[in-house]
Amino acid sequence: MRKHGIFIILIFLLSKSAAQEHFTFSPEVKNIYEKTLSLRMTEAHNLIDQSFSQDPNNLLLHLVEDYTDFFTVYINEDYEEFKSLVSNKDKRIKAVRKGPESSPYLLYCEADIRLHWALLHLRFEEYFSAFSEVNKAFKLLNKNRERFPDFMPNLKDLGILHAAVGTIPDNYRKGVELLTSLEGSIDQGQQEIEQVITYSQEHDFVFEAETKVLYAFLLLHLGNEKDKAWEVITTGGLKPESNPLHCFVLANLAMRTGRNDEAIQLLEQRPQSRAFLPLPYLEFMLGLAKLRRLDEDTDQFFLAYLNKTRGRHFIKEAWQKIAWAHLLAGNEKGYQSNILKCKTEGRASAGSDKNALKEAQSNQIPDIRLLRARLLFDGGYYQQAYDLLSNNRTKDFPDNYSKLEYTYRMGRILQGLKRNSDAIHFYQLTINAGKSEPWFFACNAALQTGMIYEDSGKKRAAIKAYKECLSINPDEYKTGLHQQAKAGLSRLGG
Repeated sequence: MRKHGIFIILIFLLSKSAAQEHFTFSPEVKNIYEKTLSLRMTEAHNLIDQSFSQDPNNLLLHLVEDYTDFFTVYINEDYEEFKSLVSNKDKRIKAVRKGPESSPYLLYCEADIRLHWALLHLRFEEYFSAFSEVNKAFKLLNKNRERFPDFMPNLKDLGILHAAVGTIPDNYRKGVELLTSLEGSIDQGQQEIEQVITYSQEHDFVFEAETKVLYAFLLLHLGNEKDKAWEVITTGGLKPESNPLHCFVLANLAMRTGRNDEAIQLLEQRPQSRAFLPLPYLEFMLGLAKLRRLDEDTDQFFLAYLNKTRGRHFIKEAWQKIAWAHLLAGNEKGYQSNILKCKTEGRASAGSDKNALKEAQSNQIPDIRLLRARLLFDGGYYQQAYDLLSNNRTKDFPDNYSKLEYTYRMGRILQGLKRNSDAIHFYQLTINAGKSEPWFFACNAALQTGMIYEDSGKKRAAIKAYKECLSINPDEYKTGLHQQAKAGLSRLGG
């Protein structure tokens, strides 16, 4: 009898322990989440250890701990670190599966953890694993939506996935539909994110800042709404002076929306305390922003990035930008010695690194007029760029590449100046002369023509231009350009 009594007590205790497991976004969990998104990783880990000892059954601790791994690996880009931490994914999923079926966080936590690791697999070019994790996450989120249709964190993740699926080119879509459960459209995704934004304005929503950042980038990349994206991000309560991740987000949006001087100011005032996980890419961004303003001190920031980064991306591009800085200063020898580094340093996986390598392999020095105009345009200094190129003509350039780049750059600059009819004229010259060439100029000229027509309400002309963009297949930037054209057709119902 005594043995039976002990057995019953053990069963009771185990049942009680299981019943205590819960998902509670306590002040401690929220603090850890905020510390992590501020890249204060040492503080976050200390708080995680304390919280696990005080409330080990709060399963949301596994989710916020996964955020620390995600940002650490994504920013450091250290493959050995990735391999040492990837086993945490299954441990955390196993832990959160013990939670109560009555909680909307049960399936959401597993889905969010899988999305974190999908992005990390993608970071290290492990595409099959990334694809598999996204598919599993998508199924979990859909299942969770059926159970808890008003659970906003779930809608945050689904909105981004639906929008992303909506940009998949038609030639890949059938394969995606055949192999996965992924489906959605840009409009659907945007409406879902907007629903979450509205909810966050009326309720205390812990993921509010994260959602606004996702929404701003969605507007920028898929909605062709630069000013709205900037408005969303600048009213999102971000603190760039005390949070390097916020500094990155704001400076990135500033650089992509023609606010280069503002980006430089943000980056020069970036927080640099040892309390933060180092974010070397901010050095790269500052160098690039200053290069676009044709400042003379840019190479020091690219060198700082090269010295600090543990990653594999933007190495070749950094050497290319250092070479450009020397060329702009009239030092052709310095250009030659630095552009050669693109052949031996870094990897050619990112598009910008591939282009840097291609430039190094071409053994051709960029035309300094076109290079200056390109940089000034990218920085939003449209009038300066126009003044630089406006006295030139196509015949003033020696080869097909530079002739085509000239008409393309003139189109881009005139578009920036809102002289849209003139921009379309130069874009059409670019398309006519370059649609069979391997360079991206004609493809993007068609895309930008579509955007001009869309903005002016000329739906039929815009659809025609977007379709023309999709018919041009350059060797560079094709995926991104076609994705944007597809997004345009989706917006217009074409």
